[in-house]
Amino acid sequence: MIEAHAIALAAITLLAAIVNGALGYGFSSITVPLALLFLSNRVLNPALVLIEVVLNAYVLWTNRDAFSRVWRGVVPIVIGLLPGIVLGTAVVSLVNPGWVRFVTFVALLPLILLQAAGYLRPIRSGRLVSLAFGGGLGVLYSVTTISGPPLAIMLTNRGLAKRDFRAALGFIRLAESSMTAVAYAYAGLYTATSLTLIPWIVPSILIGVPIGAFVIRRVRPDAFRRVCMSFDAWVVAFGLSRLLNELMLVEGAAAYLVLLVVGLLDGWMLSRFFARPLTADPEPTASRSP
Repeated sequence: MIEAHAIALAAITLLAAIVNGALGYGFSSITVPLALLFLSNRVLNPALVLIEVVLNAYVLWTNRDAFSRVWRGVVPIVIGLLPGIVLGTAVVSLVNPGWVRFVTFVALLPLILLQAAGYLRPIRSGRLVSLAFGGGLGVLYSVTTISGPPLAIMLTNRGLAKRDFRAALGFIRLAESSMTAVAYAYAGLYTATSLTLIPWIVPSILIGVPIGAFVIRRVRPDAFRRVCMSFDAWVVAFGLSRLLNELMLVEGAAAYLVLLVVGLLDGWMLSRFFARPLTADPEPTASRSP
């Protein structure tokens, strides 16, 4: 049984690594909702956090030429991460993480669908807003290991060029995963069971990430941003459906009506988007970095 679960985890993380290589995030967003079907949160999270430290470092390294354009704007978010991660790590051992993820997914889903519909407004947030956002992000990541959806919403709305987007994303996610890894160690969350998952995940990453990086070089920027939001909508809808069942708010297959409705709505929006004639999508200038 353990080997069957490990093989399933290897397949899931291969898909997640391809997505991460293409978008610069999405590894946990894909892995967690699927892997929690057969693994507990306390077993899965510590393994994913250690792996994401390396994975996010790779994303930042491959986009290091854009780092100088974005780091100043995202430093307040990184500073805000620390208190959120401390709080979130405490929550992991005191509160049912399902309820925390449920509230988070309910709040995120309409925002992501708005972005998938192409509704964009520039964000000119100050340092206090960025600090508060970083704190909330730290809680979310340390509890669920998922932070891609809110980060994608904020960074996409700032009109970043593709490489600037990925550099900012890599920097923030490297900071949050590194801080969370230290916090987990302090809280004693690492176990032998968690560490035995790592050898099954690493080969999937080594294969999947270069494939994703190869694919994204052949995607036009506007399609990149739109598919990024659509991907998040599907993942969050799936996670929400799973939580409805897990928390016994809706029992049986009825819980997955959320996923069905979101899938139909998102499919309709994507079909309208790709049915439009191709138009130029100029890259933002460096002055529009966050």
